[in-house]
Amino acid sequence: MSPKALLPRDGEERQLFATRVRIVVAAALALLLVLVGRLAYVQIGRHSHYATLARDNLMRPQPLPPARGLILDRRGIVLADNFPAYTVSVAPRDVTNLTRLLARLKGLVGLSARDLKRFAHALRTRNPADYLVLRRNLTGVETARLAAHLPQLRGVRLQVRLRRAYPFNGLADAAVGYVGPVTAAQMARHARRYAGYADVGQTGIERLYQRDLMGRMGVEDVEENARGRLVRILKRRLGRPGDNLYLTLSAQMQAVAEEMFKGRRGAAVALNPRTGAVLALVSSPTYNPNPFVTGISARRYAGLMRNPRGPLDNRALNGLYPPGSSIKPFYAYAALQTHWFHPHRRVLCRGTWHIPGNDHIFHDWLPWGMGHIALGKALEESSDVYFYKLAYRMGIDRMARYLEDFGFGHVTGIDLPGESAGTVPTPRWIAAHAAPWYEGETIITGIGQGPLLVTPLQLADAMAALANHGVRMRPYVVKAVQNPLTHAIHYTRPQAYPAVPHHRAGSDTLLVDDLTRVISGSLGTAHIMAHRLPYAVAGKTGTAQLWSVPVGGTYKGPRPHSDALFAAMAPVPDPRIVVAVVLEHAGFGLHSAIPTEIARALINLDLLGHVHVRHAPRTLVAQFERERRLSRHKETLEARTQRPSTVAGDRAG
Repeated sequence: MSPKALLPRDGEERQLFATRVRIVVAAALALLLVLVGRLAYVQIGRHSHYATLARDNLMRPQPLPPARGLILDRRGIVLADNFPAYTVSVAPRDVTNLTRLLARLKGLVGLSARDLKRFAHALRTRNPADYLVLRRNLTGVETARLAAHLPQLRGVRLQVRLRRAYPFNGLADAAVGYVGPVTAAQMARHARRYAGYADVGQTGIERLYQRDLMGRMGVEDVEENARGRLVRILKRRLGRPGDNLYLTLSAQMQAVAEEMFKGRRGAAVALNPRTGAVLALVSSPTYNPNPFVTGISARRYAGLMRNPRGPLDNRALNGLYPPGSSIKPFYAYAALQTHWFHPHRRVLCRGTWHIPGNDHIFHDWLPWGMGHIALGKALEESSDVYFYKLAYRMGIDRMARYLEDFGFGHVTGIDLPGESAGTVPTPRWIAAHAAPWYEGETIITGIGQGPLLVTPLQLADAMAALANHGVRMRPYVVKAVQNPLTHAIHYTRPQAYPAVPHHRAGSDTLLVDDLTRVISGSLGTAHIMAHRLPYAVAGKTGTAQLWSVPVGGTYKGPRPHSDALFAAMAPVPDPRIVVAVVLEHAGFGLHSAIPTEIARALINLDLLGHVHVRHAPRTLVAQFERERRLSRHKETLEARTQRPSTVAGDRAG
């Protein structure tokens, strides 16, 4: 075939090639147009959105927790302080393999199972872009080791933060309380308020004054590189540190009272009756709140909860005790406001008494009785028969009404959370319990037994009202709030409640004079306190019976000792301090004198500035021996007398 025969086919091939080139060029141009359009959309249409994302990759806002406000006693002694502590945090979103990172950090800083569990909880509930706390309070060695490896650990940050510290390991823990890590429930209720905070108040002043102590959160914008390392701080907006709180408490009085309890179960409250300022608030035994700051372990917390001595119980606010004879002055006050009661009229005390028409016998603590006595002698020697007859004459309604006027059965309103109201058998209370009220229950309520329950704070508050001529002042613990920046101080203003009804002129003065004989009288139940005192004291002792014996029967099982109570005011006639002390299971004899010794020490510290140590003379030692000989007989008699309405005699009454 000749070459010319091939020319037409060559032309077709050239035409086909040109077509293909045009198709490829068109496709390339189309793709280029799509790319240009997309670039135009990104650069122009979505410029602001992607510019913000780009800036966020470089700039990250992070919270600046402020310093928590200090808590100080009335003389400036710091009870709750702050200390610097290193913390390691992790931003999960910046970590490629979180499991591998945690394993590596565990080898560097020794992560515990509790640390990992807390971090896992934060991972579920918090934003993974935030730095979540992994471990607090690193040691110096751990901090140095982590700092050396930090450049190779992406998404890990080492920070120094201020943490709460209680320098006296629990001094005034009943009032101050403690802080702890934010719980899930608290974060759910106050997510915006607690954002960025590691610790919040859990009990006491730390909890009630959380808003004042926490301050205002600050924020700083930081620039980071691709590996999450800090490059520079772009902007910092400082927050406001928390306010400092000055308390009415005296650290010295707290320390002395806690030491004198020696770990025994009990409580002590000291008040200024003129203002309501709380001078001491002791609940014994105490506990160390420092482990709660970083999150106490479940095992250690369970150990505290199972401790039979109850160190976590706030006995000053929540301890409910039968007041025993310490309630008698308030019944005497109620009787003094009537027209039929005469304080100087003598009543026969034979050691026993029974309700007219009823054979059940109520015993006095002194088996042979006290003879013919008036009100002053009845208070001095704490006659039970005298107050049996007084309760029978007054009736439960008048008794309950005046107890409520003195604050019993209601919270005092102190600026601390969780206060108990106690129990006063009012007609409403009796009706609510749907059980019949027998006359015998009125009789034993007249000596502070039965369903009547009070707190040590209520007892001190009521005694303060008696010292203040019937005017009750609301107890308070926070004396002043100080702004740490301007140093401006806002003082708490005392608040008065309505005065206790007063119908007979001079009745309160007469009653206080009679109560001084409890201490100064030769047969007074607290006369051991009066030795070498340079001032006069008025007060009343009490014994709360904790076990009972059926009529005609015997007590089975171990006998718990009775609680000992003591309430006092000084100096008379113009009291400046009131003290109420409760010692659980003190019984009679030497241990029952401990409340009076604690009260004496607190009063001396407030009035004299020191604790006056005395040596008991031989007559007082003999008195202790006499009390111990009578203790078994006394407990048995009171148990049979002060039993609730289950005894046959009370039912008949």
